[in-house]
Amino acid sequence: MREALRRARWLPVLAALLCLAAPLRLAASPERSTALIAEARKALDGGDGIAAEVRLRQAMDAGAPREAVAALMGEAFLIQDQRDKARQWLADGQFSPETAALGFRALGRLELLDENLPASAAAFDHAIALTPRDATMWVEIGRMRYAGREHTLALAASDYALTLDPGNVRALEFHALIVRDRDGALPALPWFRRALAKAPQDMAVLGEYAATLGELGRAREMLAVTRKMIGIDGSDPLPSYLQAVLAARAGNFDLARRLYGRTSDRMRDVPGAMLLEGVLELHAGNHVLAVEALQRLTRIQPANARARLLLARAEALAGEDRLVLHDFADEAARAGAAPYLVVQVARAHEADGRRDLAAPLLDRAALGQVPPLSPVATGSPIGALLADGNNAQALTLAEGALAQHPGAVENAVLAGDVQLATGHPDAALARYRQAARVRLPQSLLLRMIEACRQSGDGAMAARIAQDYLARNPASPLAARLVAGFAVDRGDWRRAAMLLAAARAAGGAGDVRLLAALARAQLRVADVKAAEATAREAYRLQRASPAATAAWADALAALGGNDATVAALRAKQARLGVPAPS
Repeated sequence: MREALRRARWLPVLAALLCLAAPLRLAASPERSTALIAEARKALDGGDGIAAEVRLRQAMDAGAPREAVAALMGEAFLIQDQRDKARQWLADGQFSPETAALGFRALGRLELLDENLPASAAAFDHAIALTPRDATMWVEIGRMRYAGREHTLALAASDYALTLDPGNVRALEFHALIVRDRDGALPALPWFRRALAKAPQDMAVLGEYAATLGELGRAREMLAVTRKMIGIDGSDPLPSYLQAVLAARAGNFDLARRLYGRTSDRMRDVPGAMLLEGVLELHAGNHVLAVEALQRLTRIQPANARARLLLARAEALAGEDRLVLHDFADEAARAGAAPYLVVQVARAHEADGRRDLAAPLLDRAALGQVPPLSPVATGSPIGALLADGNNAQALTLAEGALAQHPGAVENAVLAGDVQLATGHPDAALARYRQAARVRLPQSLLLRMIEACRQSGDGAMAARIAQDYLARNPASPLAARLVAGFAVDRGDWRRAAMLLAAARAAGGAGDVRLLAALARAQLRVADVKAAEATAREAYRLQRASPAATAAWADALAALGGNDATVAALRAKQARLGVPAPS
């Protein structure tokens, strides 16, 4: 009781001290708050959101009003990838006149990240009204337009940003990304280097530059860039992830797993990391975990063909045959399905006791039947019209969508698909070229080549493939296409070189690729290499007519075992493949 009274006697004194201390702590200091805000801006320019947040809170303690720091605080939380906290500072749009443009620009980015494109556009409209000649803002507008499928307008925004400020790092980075999508990895490199000349330690640019070097197969240079990134910010998970991708591509999966482990799951929601995780779990024999990772990826990217093939493989290895059938039976039944997927579904039917369903699928895969390109998706409204023979209506719908939104790549591709399906390859190629001015993925490359072939212009098809390969020298698909054109004109040496490069770039398990390579090696008198390549193809798929024929031819040229050659020739006959005359 006495102790309580003693403490009570001190309460008035403590209260008085606190009253005296409060004004000392909260007294406004305009000069100090201005200096702290300037330091926060400098931290934001360097990409340090945490330091900026600390300085801004200190500025508020020094008397800075909320409106003076709200835009900067929102930017700081965006850098930290804390969108909910960023929204608390940005959503009401209450910014000081000096920071309003920055605030609305940050709000536009926040809405874009949350996929709220109308709100993003409204915020950027506010920013444009305040600072119409801000290059960084036009970059953000370009990103918004790109996300909203207004691809042509996005390119215009990128060009305008560079016109306003040719040295703007964000504008140079965005233009590099556009060039990579449209022209290929090689032409993008100079743009990334221009950005890095302005900001050598910019982590965003360094990350994209390293990824582009990886696409080109320039592993040593990519590794040097990632090491530089670690030296700049050892806590950033991106360089470790990129190094893990590099190790996986080189076949060193143990190293890849260790490197990926350094990211501490901070890249877990990135699509590329989901794919890497699936590959690593597959190679570690953790098939169930691989299924989980790849299912997450295919849910957000249902059209990712590589992810779907890996998921089918993971499900099969996990013994989930019914899951294989549930996820892929319909896809395997369609014309143009990947042979590997067809085989997986056939094996699942066999495991389910349905040999009657498995046999035709296995025959189709073994014979290597490649149906004509049918790019319009089966089951889509326009695909249904074409299936019913309503070509005119399908053309009207596709061309109408393109006329309404001419800047959307998807509309140009769809219009080209319908033109191609209705027998107008020249018009199809024109639509495909329109799309390629913005973005040229491999799927569009195949469409362009098919349009050229259907119009009888094989020379143009060869030029398109060669141009793509020149800009994307590490593309296995482009190498195979150009090799095919080399074979057409009898240049077997170039074909062998390109096919060998395609095998090294990830085609070692492709039976048809190996059979084609063996054929080319045989034509250039590299008989030992041809026999080894063909034998590997046959080992991978003994029912393949192409592999059977290739190994028979190579063994015969090598003077191999007559009985083996005779058995292979007999098998060729059963498979319907003519022996050489």
